[in-house]
Amino acid sequence: MSNTAEVDEFQDAVESSSTSTPNGIALAASTGDDDDEQTFDVGQDELTLIRAQLASDYPEDYQTLSDTYICSVASKPYSKDPTIRRPLEYTTEKLNILMGWRRDNAIMMEEMVNLVSMPETGKENTAAMVENPDRFTKAKALAVSMNYGSMYWHGLDKGGRPVLWIRCGRMPWYPDVEAQVNSLILLADAGIKYMPKGITDFVVISDSNSPPPPNPQFMINVLSALVKGYPDRLNLLVSCPVGTIIQMIMKVLLPLMPGRLASKIVLVTEEETIENLGGILENGVDDIPDFLGGKCSHEGIYPVGGTFPERTLKFDYRGMVRRLDEATKKFSKGQSED
Repeated sequence: MSNTAEVDEFQDAVESSSTSTPNGIALAASTGDDDDEQTFDVGQDELTLIRAQLASDYPEDYQTLSDTYICSVASKPYSKDPTIRRPLEYTTEKLNILMGWRRDNAIMMEEMVNLVSMPETGKENTAAMVENPDRFTKAKALAVSMNYGSMYWHGLDKGGRPVLWIRCGRMPWYPDVEAQVNSLILLADAGIKYMPKGITDFVVISDSNSPPPPNPQFMINVLSALVKGYPDRLNLLVSCPVGTIIQMIMKVLLPLMPGRLASKIVLVTEEETIENLGGILENGVDDIPDFLGGKCSHEGIYPVGGTFPERTLKFDYRGMVRRLDEATKKFSKGQSED
């Protein structure tokens, strides 16, 4: 990730550091009320030091991380002693790992979408097919993975966080692991790009009905992406309704997870689903989809087989992004009017 176009694509937008309070605090502490975790003050001088280190190590890419997100990472309790804040060196190392992971794993995902679905027509870029056949092959594999319609953004939670829906019943039994992880990276970046101002994390709701057999490599790669590429981005992952396969998967994964990440995962029974999701989603029970016992339908916008069955990229990626942007703007307008 070393060019201006990629910075624009992964636009966890650069925000001015002049938003600090008069006493030099870049982010004020929170007490952990209302189910939010406790956080600690982050000083403007500390934010400047972290920025300077990232600029030194990644001079062309460091601005892809907003001040809000850097402060969010820095403000969390230290895993070895939750009564204190993460040491500055720990936060800087964590963000350096993030930048290195993105450089190696998350380069030009949006451009790959454009190879198989040009913005103007939705058709393949035949010139790119000739110029870089290997990259085009990867782009087609990404499209196949997205076409399952097993992962997509739709709506927000009550705090304005984007909600990523995972439809386990649509997941392939024998996935192309690289393409599947690339889909997740592409979607995560889109969700981050269109978060409301001041929001730095997202919610995942997994429809765990009829999941495919667990794929160990896919699970390990996703866990690595969350820990290294998207630290502190996951606010909550709700899996419902929980069955034997999901319980088995979690028994394998939970011991491998950092404590903070493991604490974000909630397994919900069928009987608890409506109450739990109603307390999470922006419009309560009205936002619960029919495949989880609610009345809201996702099938019209994310149908099996895709919105554009005649195209290579059948999944309506740009429509998803547009709807997320509209939901975010509506939420932000409502907040400003309150």
